[in-house]
Amino acid sequence: MLRLKRFRVKPLQAITRRFSAKWYPDPEYFEQFKGPMRPLPRVPDPLERYLDWSKVKLENVRINFGPAHPAAHGCLRMITYLEGEIVKRLDLHIGLLHRGTEKLIEYKMYMQALPYFDRLDYISVLCNEHAFCLATEKLLNIQVPRRAKYIRTLFSEITRLLNHLAGASIGGVAQDMPLGLMDDIHELVSKLPERLDELEYLVTNNRLFIARTKNIGPITAHEALNRGFSSVMLRATGEKWDIRKVIPYEVYDELEFDVPVGANGDVYDRFILRVAEMRQSIRLLLDKMPPGEVKVDDNKISPPTRAEMKKSMESLICHFKLFSRGFNVPPGSTYTAIEHPKGEFGVYLVSDGTSKPYRCRIRPPRFIHLSGMDDLGRNTFLADVVAILASIDAVFGDVDR
Repeated sequence: MLRLKRFRVKPLQAITRRFSAKWYPDPEYFEQFKGPMRPLPRVPDPLERYLDWSKVKLENVRINFGPAHPAAHGCLRMITYLEGEIVKRLDLHIGLLHRGTEKLIEYKMYMQALPYFDRLDYISVLCNEHAFCLATEKLLNIQVPRRAKYIRTLFSEITRLLNHLAGASIGGVAQDMPLGLMDDIHELVSKLPERLDELEYLVTNNRLFIARTKNIGPITAHEALNRGFSSVMLRATGEKWDIRKVIPYEVYDELEFDVPVGANGDVYDRFILRVAEMRQSIRLLLDKMPPGEVKVDDNKISPPTRAEMKKSMESLICHFKLFSRGFNVPPGSTYTAIEHPKGEFGVYLVSDGTSKPYRCRIRPPRFIHLSGMDDLGRNTFLADVVAILASIDAVFGDVDR
């Protein structure tokens, strides 16, 4: 009982609510804010006594774009210098897919060198072969049959369609088209315009697509010409340049088609031009196909058919010599360019009179276009670099070669 006296029972206090009273500032309170505010006291830098800030050089953020980035195709490394999110400089490092194609061609016969062009732009293989065949035929001074020219032109435009959506032989084409192929092609091109209208309506009316492509990566016509741009990259600036019109080859001088051009030279114009080019390719595919031969009538250049080899010993001997020794090309040099779906694809071919090229220099359009990536991507956001790179439509098989 004595121990309980130590504990005192405290009286209950009145319970008060928080913020029950509200304070209203009076005019005297605002008087202190009328004059200039005193600056905050300077906090000394702990590193100030160790560093001489007059000699310190500030650098922008530097990051690697690729080669692991999906837009870099695993073959491109871009060192990107950033100021915040603004790109100030782009340094391209290429060569991760280099295979020495030009040097390998010098050790192969002309017919053996043809498949190497399939490995350059692996999306537009027929156009690559087309350029090499035209250069070789120019040195041989041979004339390809008219039907073979139409077949080449037909499949070049089909390749252009496939490239924008996604074989040749020296002396003509390897074989004639099978029966019913033209009907299948006409069925395809009859349905394609409707799909193109649907694609164009879906994309061009999308405000997000317009915001991310219009005025992104623009270039003027003067800069594009100085850079050596061609095809869509040049025509998007307003220059009406198309090798099929300016320097016609095959039967393009007999076909009617328009050359669409842009105005601003940005990513949006390049997309619109590719859709317009597909419409022009459909016009070319609908033209008539003439009858006739598909190869040069010279077994020393064009291999004979299997049926001829079974009947003629001379054809069998020509076939054996053609694939074992090849054919000799007269000495000389030539540069042949075609309107590739991605730009001007050129082949500079030098012959020393043997069955193998002395020198074969390939001019890929994407190599030229990628060289202007620094100008196209400067002072844009880092997120826009992907759209600019996609508008170039780069395939690194021919960039690195």
